[in-house]
Amino acid sequence: MTHLATYVGLLHHSEQALADSLRTVGQGHAQEADVFHVCETLARLSDDHMRSLTPIAHRYGEKHSGEDVEEPERLYADGIGTVREGAVGLLRDLQDLCLLATLVQTSWTVVDQAAQGARDRELLELAQQASAHTSRQLTWLNTRMRAAAPQALLVAP
Repeated sequence: MTHLATYVGLLHHSEQALADSLRTVGQGHAQEADVFHVCETLARLSDDHMRSLTPIAHRYGEKHSGEDVEEPERLYADGIGTVREGAVGLLRDLQDLCLLATLVQTSWTVVDQAAQGARDRELLELAQQASAHTSRQLTWLNTRMRAAAPQALLVAP
């Protein structure tokens, strides 16, 4: 088994954590209609990535944290279990989502490189598509943080 199995497991876990966290933040900040709807849409992208990883996991295997995974185990990230309240809470939750999405993005970058080395066209196409989707997720999160920051940080509660 190659080390690619470790990254397949990392991606599966990270995409699941991102999807679940997007839904948690969307539902927890549902008073912000755009947050609720966009978070659900972005979560579905991660759901699609997880489904697409299934044939890859069959081909290369999939190792998860605690399964004799060495150094990459430290990259493991928990998702968001509860949301914070108010405008500053939304801002902090969006930052947490950015951290998760960045982990997903860099993991897809690494897998993209491995797919090129292995000449695995299916994995390469998935990695490139998923990376593009994750870039969309990060773009929205960064844009939404820019919009929320002045109100959250400069207006007294």
